[in-house]
Amino acid sequence: MTTLMLGTRSYSAWSGRSLVIGVVGSGDEVAVRASSALPRTAAKHLDAVLPSLDVDAKVASTTIVPAVPGLKADVVVLVGLGKDAAADGGRAGSDSLRRAAGAAVRSAGKGSVALALPHDDAAELAAIAEGAASGAYTFTAHKSAADEGGDREITVFSDLDRKASPKEVIEHASTVARNVSWARDLVNTAPNLLYPQSFAETVQEVAKASPGKLTVKVLDEKALADGGFGGITGVGQGSTRPPRIVTLSYAPRSKKVPHVALVGKGITFDTGGVCLKPSAGMLTMKSDMAGAAAVAATVVAAAELGLPVAVTGYLCLAENMPGANAQRPSDVVTMRNGTTVEILDTDAEGRMVLADGMCLAAESGPDQILDVATLTGACVVALGPKIFGVMGNDDTVRQSITSAAERADEPSWPLPLPTDLRATLDSAVADIAHKGDRMGGALTAGLFLQEFAKDAKGNTIPWAHLDIAGPSFNEGSPWGHVPKGGTGVAVGTLLEHIASLA
Repeated sequence: MTTLMLGTRSYSAWSGRSLVIGVVGSGDEVAVRASSALPRTAAKHLDAVLPSLDVDAKVASTTIVPAVPGLKADVVVLVGLGKDAAADGGRAGSDSLRRAAGAAVRSAGKGSVALALPHDDAAELAAIAEGAASGAYTFTAHKSAADEGGDREITVFSDLDRKASPKEVIEHASTVARNVSWARDLVNTAPNLLYPQSFAETVQEVAKASPGKLTVKVLDEKALADGGFGGITGVGQGSTRPPRIVTLSYAPRSKKVPHVALVGKGITFDTGGVCLKPSAGMLTMKSDMAGAAAVAATVVAAAELGLPVAVTGYLCLAENMPGANAQRPSDVVTMRNGTTVEILDTDAEGRMVLADGMCLAAESGPDQILDVATLTGACVVALGPKIFGVMGNDDTVRQSITSAAERADEPSWPLPLPTDLRATLDSAVADIAHKGDRMGGALTAGLFLQEFAKDAKGNTIPWAHLDIAGPSFNEGSPWGHVPKGGTGVAVGTLLEHIASLA
């Protein structure tokens, strides 16, 4: 467990393992920058050794310097803040600080760590704290006891005065970081241990233990069948582990607040169903529930932060397996709202569980619906592995999401919903086919979901779709503040967006 705290004394007196300080510039013009002036002895020593260490000030690059005179820390970790920061007094901006803090903490290894990075305001301080906690993240749930990493204590030093409430900033960052880590844990958990029922039970346990005001309701397979949830029931019918929809709700005391519904795709393992994926395509399919993980973590964080917005999460949980009773191409199912859908490809299952979840969300009369899903490989082809796509029926909501993503350092890009592609979803035997042509696959998936962003009278509900298929799971090496494996992407964006509604 990682503990974040605000430093109460000078960082020069901190006597833990690793102290993180920034470096800026390039070539022979590299200089040290900290949250406040370095002690003279330490500054003189670092100025003398920097030329021989070949220090790189590129953002998130690190160099370890042992036993610096004038500092009590065992080692100093120098982390790059960028060459351009030198022209701005060593100020790097939130994104660079977040990535640098994460890389520095990861590079520091085990033991306590303190960060004395320069920052101008509360947003930059929060970025340092969140990045540091992210860099400390490890997933050890499946390791033997001997291999478990211990508790990690992170101290963040700030030169902001009390009016900026640095202690509150650190506490806020700690809440966000803790819930992002939970989302990562869910994504990283082995699929034989995390399946619809166990996922639902985990959410119940976390909600019960949380200091936030949370309520949980679970629809089991019988309730889903009786309730007309043909989309998620059809996806889950090939598995011995039946589907669930978990409703996780937070409501502040005031009733006159915006209400946001979050719908998360939670395919706990995706074989593709009878349209079976190749074996290599299944290696990361335990992460196909990253949307539901992000939604769950966001609702818990919103409750713990006491945001003045009502937030309801709908976790659409199913396992897509090629069992004897599995769904077939050409099946026709009836969704929660009565729409009939022709199934063309059982490996395009995510939109079916989401659509049922959106129907249920619409019944609560929210001001807007946001769905989060590892939905299409087409989006990864279009935007790469680090950027998620944003589509929607409301320009204001879509723009708010992309702006929130920028503040959270979770890169996104708006994508269109071309009306001329809607015809590719026409069906000769049902109200709609669930999949369009191969070209523009991410967009036709969005067009399908758009059909379900409506109330019982057919009125449009403001809606946005976040396709996080690329950045939800990092198959490569850690970079900046992002670990290998589950990333927890979208939690920060959703919290920024929700907070903006207040």
